[in-house]
Amino acid sequence: MKQRKAWRVVREVIDEADIIVEVVDARDPIGTRNRKLERLVQEEGKPLLIVMNKADLVPKEWAEEYKRKSEIPVVFISARQRKGTGILRKEIKRLAKRLLDEREKVKVALIGYPNVGKSTIINTLKGKKAVGTAPIPGYTKGKQLIRLSKRIWLLDSPGVVPIDDFDELVIKGGFPADKIDEPVKPALKLVGRILETRKEALTEKFGIEEFESEEDILRKIGERRGLIKSGGEVDLEETARWFLREWQTGRFTLFGKEEEKAQEFVLDFEDVLDGIERDLLLDPRRILWKYGDELRKKLDNTKRVGIREIEGFTVGIATGFKKCDGGIKLLERLTGRHVLASECFGKKWKGVVVIME
Repeated sequence: MKQRKAWRVVREVIDEADIIVEVVDARDPIGTRNRKLERLVQEEGKPLLIVMNKADLVPKEWAEEYKRKSEIPVVFISARQRKGTGILRKEIKRLAKRLLDEREKVKVALIGYPNVGKSTIINTLKGKKAVGTAPIPGYTKGKQLIRLSKRIWLLDSPGVVPIDDFDELVIKGGFPADKIDEPVKPALKLVGRILETRKEALTEKFGIEEFESEEDILRKIGERRGLIKSGGEVDLEETARWFLREWQTGRFTLFGKEEEKAQEFVLDFEDVLDGIERDLLLDPRRILWKYGDELRKKLDNTKRVGIREIEGFTVGIATGFKKCDGGIKLLERLTGRHVLASECFGKKWKGVVVIME
């Protein structure tokens, strides 16, 4: 849908509705609020309520402070976890109360950027699956009136605020990360926004404290994820897709929880991996036979990881575990691949060499 047409639809929804609810992503309220939309609603003289969805991903104190400073009424909810929806329902009824003195019924429209959770909120308010939901932009087709109470109706419509910047579209979850041909640019823009908003999130999630640029941060993330191309270089495009996917799905947020911190480890074994690639060794037993002594020298309580793509397979080395299973699980989690063969070594502190596909 072109920009002009999209805004025409938004204006039609505003004209038809009596109350406008702007749905915003609580993780990025500045980026997902739309001042043009808010201005249009205020010019029409209609009640406007901001609903910050995905509030389970931000600290309560921060949410309360934002609400206190906002010039427009704000309700924080988590539609996915059904938290705060009772407060939202009460707020809608409060806004509708004075309007019901003048009309038979009140229509409430939910408007926002793609993928902020409008349909999920409607389903939660209704109490059953009133409309379809899917993490796909433009899933809602046409207009529907859904009864919230005897005289209050929800207007589910294509009230999608258009985005003219593709990078912003990606960051806001309006385009699936896995389908992006050139993911690095939007990923770098997202990194820049995080640095401006709350750079501590990068330290909490990835352990990154020192860096030279946005690209350096992305590269460090790739290193920690083990997204390495043949030759030992970070696969920047795959790292960018993974990073954007983590953001879009809510697994990474500006306010990461302590228990969600990434497991810390040291990238190592480049010399060994160089030799494995040079000799084309794709058998864990042969790798240990040739490089076992060198690997055992680094067996202590420091977790060390090395990963390399070789001839369509992935060679992984992990040391510093009390049980070899811990190293295998870490390598599988980092690469998203399954172990075909493995060999464990060490006594008090153990290591593992694996081949994955």
